[in-house]
Amino acid sequence: MTKAIRIHTNGGPEVMVWEDVPTPEPGPLEALIRHEAVGLNFIDVYFRTGLYKAPNLPLIIGQEGAGTVLAVGSGVVGLAAGDRVAYAGALGGYATERVIAADRLVKLPDSIGFQTGAAMMLQGMTAQYLLRRTHAVQPGDTIVVHAAAGGVGLILCQWAKHLGATVIGVVSSAEKAALAQANGAAHTVIGHAALASEVKRITGGAMVPVVYDSVGKDTFAASLDSLAPLGLMVSYGNASGPVPPVELGLLAAKGSLFLTRPTLATYTAKRSDLERVAADLFAAVGSGAVKIQVNQTFSLKDAGAAHTALESRKTTGSTVLLP
Repeated sequence: MTKAIRIHTNGGPEVMVWEDVPTPEPGPLEALIRHEAVGLNFIDVYFRTGLYKAPNLPLIIGQEGAGTVLAVGSGVVGLAAGDRVAYAGALGGYATERVIAADRLVKLPDSIGFQTGAAMMLQGMTAQYLLRRTHAVQPGDTIVVHAAAGGVGLILCQWAKHLGATVIGVVSSAEKAALAQANGAAHTVIGHAALASEVKRITGGAMVPVVYDSVGKDTFAASLDSLAPLGLMVSYGNASGPVPPVELGLLAAKGSLFLTRPTLATYTAKRSDLERVAADLFAAVGSGAVKIQVNQTFSLKDAGAAHTALESRKTTGSTVLLP
């Protein structure tokens, strides 16, 4: 048997139940892995609450992990029992063992530990596509990063600075402002009420070409107001709730703005894209340009407490769950 956190109905952290489930067998083109660490992400909360609809219930949530291959099914090439692997984007992570499509796994470099691997895949690959494809950040760009002291935020700050950009990090406290600044944010703004005026002051009225916003409903208006004409609003998360319907004329009135709602799944749907994004991330971490900060660990069976900490903004950097 395998131990797993399952939800039988949507709701608060209390709906997550630690229970026995049958150990799955890998089918064709699948691999069975033993988790050494599991990543915690806001998308897990979205599936738990029902904001994102589950394919079926009961459901094992969790979309990120690192571990060891135990067995592979027929047709799997380039992967064998004993390989160290990591992944992001496949439901079923909150378990001691799981089956996953083998083409969603990437081999973890020996220089990267399991906890770091579990903490970096979803957040790090998200940062990669945001900075390199959604808006290809250039030296000299000034950008706005919301939740700058969070898991994705700290990676965005470090990586954008490495690329030669100036980061304005938006945070919720002075402590988080200091953390964002220590990780590459040139400026920080506490709260979003005065964000646009602060961006105007910092940029001398030019405003910014792109805003990376994972907060959602509460910050959407302030983010739009921070953009230069023809700027890009990147809404990639809903920590405060989903953004209400948008009147498209608003984008015209504020300077012919662009708006996108990207997902990691789209940017890594092709195996070649997944390999390229992961390789870029591994290189950035391996060079020291990006440091992955695992600032909290919880036992996997205590995932409810981890969700409570995440939702109450008591976490910084990355959090991992240990089976």
